[in-house]
Amino acid sequence: MKQQNKIKSVIFGCQGFTLTSEERSFFKKENPLGLIIFDRNVRNPDQLKALIEDFRQVVGRSDAPVLVDQEGGRVTRLWPPYWHGLGWNRTYGDWYEENSLKGLKGIQQHAKTLAEDLLSVGINVDCWPCLDVAQANTHEIMAKRCFSDKPDVVAALAEVGIKKALNNGLMPIIKHIPGYGRTTVDPHLGLPVVNIDLTTLDETDFSPFKRVKMPVWGMTAHVIYTALDEKLPATLSPRVLEFIRHQIGFDGFLICDDISMGALKQFGTLGRLASDMIHAGCDCVLHCNGNMDEMKQIAEAVPCLSEASLDRLIIAESLKNGI
Repeated sequence: MKQQNKIKSVIFGCQGFTLTSEERSFFKKENPLGLIIFDRNVRNPDQLKALIEDFRQVVGRSDAPVLVDQEGGRVTRLWPPYWHGLGWNRTYGDWYEENSLKGLKGIQQHAKTLAEDLLSVGINVDCWPCLDVAQANTHEIMAKRCFSDKPDVVAALAEVGIKKALNNGLMPIIKHIPGYGRTTVDPHLGLPVVNIDLTTLDETDFSPFKRVKMPVWGMTAHVIYTALDEKLPATLSPRVLEFIRHQIGFDGFLICDDISMGALKQFGTLGRLASDMIHAGCDCVLHCNGNMDEMKQIAEAVPCLSEASLDRLIIAESLKNGI
């Protein structure tokens, strides 16, 4: 991948079970880094494998990242009977508090199953695990996706899950840096604002991200943390992204949460948002809904991957099968 420096710093979705002729032409021309899969793209294993192979053939990279949100619980895109149904992250946190060994064994099996299911059809990157720390008033969209309300439990389970996924050849994406746990607003619909002092955030929300030091992939949060930046959400804030790199210490490959979410609508057009994200410090933009008009706006606005971003991709890839 290092030699292919014409890769656009964006990951797109597609509309259906197969690539349309327009999508095929667009992906060939724009050469996005990767593809993300949703329920609308999944009929059965053979169909999904063919779709993924087609995308990789179009962009001319057999190792092109193909992503999915396969966490467990309802945040699942590949369903039984073809793939395994898995529990919510919170299940393993509850197990851990009953018996730490039970929780750790559970998350190891969870990660192993994820790798087997996803790699069997060619998906090599999973948007999991969540390192968000739950609070008493965490929005329902996040509550069961958090391992625990205890930062130490979150970090312990996440670290073991990440290592197991990597050992089995699957790239995890830790999310949502620096944390959705205090959000009381669904970021798909509106902009969450967290008014908590930096010391408290550092001891709770940021703690798991600081403890899990592996330079894998990471996903930003569309949340304003007033202690760091009163005007811009983390995804768009150079100040917050610098904090993520230097104070939290995350030096992996950083993508944004879906650029088309409602939390960002007030900050400009999709083209403007994409450009601002890259300039703020994200390595790559993620756009999920497969809308061609939107994808064209974003493709026009984003640059090719920088050398630094390519280096981070290569370092992350080197962790697989070797942890």
